[in-house]
Amino acid sequence: MAEGNGEVVEEMANQKSGEGGDGERTQDYSKLLEYGLNLSVASRLDAIYKTGKLAHSELDERALDALKEFHVEGALDVLDQFLDSNLEHVSNKSAFLCGVMKTYRQKVRATQQGQPAPAVTVQAKGPDEEKIKAILERTGYTLDVTTGQRKYGGPPPNWTGNTPGNGCEVFCGKIPKDMYEDELIPLFEKCGKIWDLRLMMDPMTGTNRGYAFVTFTSRDAASNAVRELNNYEIKPGNCLKINVSVPNLRLFLNDYEIRNGKKIGVTISFNNHRLFVGNIPKNRDRDELLEEFAKHAPGLVEVIIYSSPDDKKKNRGFCFLEYESHKAASLAKRRLGTGRIKVWNCDIIVDWADPQEEPDEQTMSKVKVLYVRNLTQDTSEDKLKESFEQFGRVERVKKIKDYAFVHFEDRDNAVKAMKDLDGKEIGGSNIEVSLAKPPSDKKKKEEILRARERRMTQFLQTRIGLVNMSPQHAGMMPGAMPPMRVPSGPGGPRAPMRGGPMGGRGEYGK
Repeated sequence: MAEGNGEVVEEMANQKSGEGGDGERTQDYSKLLEYGLNLSVASRLDAIYKTGKLAHSELDERALDALKEFHVEGALDVLDQFLDSNLEHVSNKSAFLCGVMKTYRQKVRATQQGQPAPAVTVQAKGPDEEKIKAILERTGYTLDVTTGQRKYGGPPPNWTGNTPGNGCEVFCGKIPKDMYEDELIPLFEKCGKIWDLRLMMDPMTGTNRGYAFVTFTSRDAASNAVRELNNYEIKPGNCLKINVSVPNLRLFLNDYEIRNGKKIGVTISFNNHRLFVGNIPKNRDRDELLEEFAKHAPGLVEVIIYSSPDDKKKNRGFCFLEYESHKAASLAKRRLGTGRIKVWNCDIIVDWADPQEEPDEQTMSKVKVLYVRNLTQDTSEDKLKESFEQFGRVERVKKIKDYAFVHFEDRDNAVKAMKDLDGKEIGGSNIEVSLAKPPSDKKKKEEILRARERRMTQFLQTRIGLVNMSPQHAGMMPGAMPPMRVPSGPGGPRAPMRGGPMGGRGEYGK
């Protein structure tokens, strides 16, 4: 018998008789040894069991397997950090332990690459647990803590309504590192009923990331939060500038004072359910694309394609994938964007679609312009004007490639035309007609486009560099009909930015 196995047998015998090691073992200690954990690691984990902060039944195979893969010193460090953590509101301790292990690996990797790795932070001020307890008792909500976020609520107790949709969530930025739910919840409760509040945490430092997302049960409450908490000061002279969050395309805006002049930012947050996918074969239709992309990630509900003006049987080389939730879209983006998945032997490009911020009902109630798409190349502006003018006076028609904007003099006539002509055939194609969106903030749109350009440039530089892109698919890039030409320069290749209406209502010019 090998020496190591002999030690295990002896250790197991000692624990059964209550002898050796750190004294009396728990009844689960032998299970750790049988699972293959190192003696020292099993002993440390068993010692945690005896504190009552963790039970063996709360650990799943994923956590135990991860501990087995760690070197002994690292595993012991991880378990010490876990023991020092505040686990009062941690519902899934196994996942929390996995999070601690992931953070430990990231720090080790950063150190090996010569990057400064932040030390484990002992928080100078944590949340007031008595206040949090009082809030939970008063509301009946729960607080679930992981290494990445602290989530309060969702849904409220005994909730019978629908799940909140777009426009019900706000983003809160510039939160002090020592601010928690005990202060945030009373602040936002004044604006309306909270569905959930998610304070994002930095596992590398143990502090919050300085921002949170608050979902309300109604859009009115969310709008009230932006109105009431905008420009709310926390500490002197700290203002939040308008910016765009690239990873998930939530908009970061506005300020509100809480402590001595420092300001938090609060704005409506739009969950993005839509992905942009480029470099797809142009001869594939919607149903084929839906079947293909549904194989790679769950939750796909729709595929949006745009036909080529020259050949209605072909798409433009890109599509949009609509998922049932932001979580499903995020999972699909991770899977499709690895570079390992090919679609009909094509290297696809995956990115978030530009956020579609819908105008409010009051704004749309004044619109007299129709957005008409799926037009053929032969359909002229005069032909369109003739078709729509039977419903009332048309001031002008502006056609752009395979879509157009029809400006009516009277809104009622525009609505009648939309209802009657949507789906009808004009110029050999069944057209789609909807109310157009009024022009959005040009500065905001430019920020979104610049952010997309940076992401696409980085993608091209790091993965495919356009060298292996087939000519027939080079024109798939956003807003590009002809084969893509990539001008070189000091910053490397530059991807063109997407323009034109891409899903939903078209946006007409002023």
